[in-house]
Amino acid sequence: MNGSSIQRVVVGIDAGGTRTRARCADAATGTALGEGTGGPGNALSVPAEELVRHLAEALRGALPPGAGGAVGAVVAGFAGGGPGGGAERAGAALRAALAEVGAAPARIVVHGDAEVAFAAGPGTPADGLVLIAGTGAAGARVVGRRLASAVDGDGWLLGDAGSGFWLGREALRAVLRALDGRGPATALSGPVAALCGGLAKERLVGWAYAAHPVRLAGLSPLVVDAAAAGDPVATGLLDRAADELTVTVRALLPRPGEPLVVTGGLLGPGGPLLDRLSVRVAALGLVPSPVPDGLAGAVALARRGVRRRPLDGPSGSLVD
Repeated sequence: MNGSSIQRVVVGIDAGGTRTRARCADAATGTALGEGTGGPGNALSVPAEELVRHLAEALRGALPPGAGGAVGAVVAGFAGGGPGGGAERAGAALRAALAEVGAAPARIVVHGDAEVAFAAGPGTPADGLVLIAGTGAAGARVVGRRLASAVDGDGWLLGDAGSGFWLGREALRAVLRALDGRGPATALSGPVAALCGGLAKERLVGWAYAAHPVRLAGLSPLVVDAAAAGDPVATGLLDRAADELTVTVRALLPRPGEPLVVTGGLLGPGGPLLDRLSVRVAALGLVPSPVPDGLAGAVALARRGVRRRPLDGPSGSLVD
């Protein structure tokens, strides 16, 4: 894209705990012009310099050559970037990353990951519920495209019920219980032992405590596979995870028929808990709308932004 043919563009960013994704799109049509990826983008846990670097990496991949000066609006959703979280850190890192790639948009808006995920739902909804279940898990009510209330998302130690971490931890517990006779035998024992370096209790416990607890989420695909093969213990864990996520939805006081956008590795399109959750929330009058992530939502919000007069925000960012 050369200087004479640059069209006005927008950028959407979905900065998650595992990776950061950016998409550049035509502001008028929404047509994607480029995508880029970078490292983790959690606004609370990633050091500031690394956060800037990961954002800049994703932006460089997304922006066509010479397009930096044509960016009219940027909307970014950050894990850990909601109200009372790392919104200020996220905004500072985003502005620094944009400067690195030569972009100076008139409008920069920082959201939490739940808000952009909700906006990725059909029709870019303004009000309703969003449920995320990937490595972690959280639910939220969104009003006027902003977070109004949140449930769970309390991290590996205190919450994230029904998440990939939760499933992995429960899988390891089930194997330990089978090993010492406190629980039934399970087909999980073989694949869990292979990943942990052996079936001996010392191996399993040592593996669990040797690194950050969140790596237990890596066991969750083993639960899905074992359940698909008919293992009752693994099947029971998936059922319990869906029950926990339903409790999260109930705590948001859902209204029959309102939007429920779901995303994350466990609930996105084809996710292993999607059907289970759908059955459970049907009793609440809800039908989940699965989306892959919040990237499309961030782009949609950015396109809305270029059609509105910017308002100066309290921290130098702009607010929607």
